[in-house]
Amino acid sequence: MIMFESKNQNLLPPHRFRRRVAACLGLAGLVVAVALSIGVLGYHYFAQMPWIDAVLNATMILTGMGPVNPLLTAPAKCFASGYALFSGLVLITVMAVVLAPVLHRMLHKLHLDEDDFKDEA
Repeated sequence: MIMFESKNQNLLPPHRFRRRVAACLGLAGLVVAVALSIGVLGYHYFAQMPWIDAVLNATMILTGMGPVNPLLTAPAKCFASGYALFSGLVLITVMAVVLAPVLHRMLHKLHLDEDDFKDEA
């Protein structure tokens, strides 16, 4: 788990901050991969799409672009509806995970005394 320092602690050194950003990017990539896998499997199973079309539809929905192929069955439409809602939450989650270390560092800098900046250079 990625823990952030409190306002009473010193600012994280740049090399450790870069490692934290990389860990958050890795976590975000994992969340996207899992969400994409759910979409691909769902479109393949419920809409009876070939794998490549399932990947295309899941990717387009996950990125907010919209579906590519028309859905003909009720189970496929129900899955697509649920997956679209799920994808919106994934987008918000991924953005929060990616932006958290940068925003935390900015806020942490605002609350430090000038003496605490000596170690950063």
